[in-house]
Amino acid sequence: MGAQSIPLPRPTEVSAPFWAGCARGQLLVQRCAACGWYVFVPEPCCTRCTSFELEWVESLGQGTVYSFSVVWRPQQPAFDTPYIAVIVELAEGWKTLTNLVECDPSEVYVDMPVEVTFRRMSDEITLPYFRPQTKQVRKQS
Repeated sequence: MGAQSIPLPRPTEVSAPFWAGCARGQLLVQRCAACGWYVFVPEPCCTRCTSFELEWVESLGQGTVYSFSVVWRPQQPAFDTPYIAVIVELAEGWKTLTNLVECDPSEVYVDMPVEVTFRRMSDEITLPYFRPQTKQVRKQS
């Protein structure tokens, strides 16, 4: 993707810890202290039990491709094609929508082991992407 020209997210008060973690090379996710549910995208309360007892925890940053689509025709000209949009299921059990990088579109498959990698896009934003990994990941219960 055209790294300097794509539209970038705008951090909010709720999502600021996530973006600060990305800048440090950490993939953070909210976990509910009341029920243990992982909450992603960042929210002010748990999407399962509505508790406000959310804490930021570091993810292992490893998972598998849950679903994917190769994009050949971008929604905006700023995006270079092809790119691989993926839903990654993290080892902790939560899912994120992201892009798969360092992978030929013909080689991606469901259940492919992946790991997080970070790309600094601006002074304020470092984006988490995922790339293929060589070691297998075991799901945590």
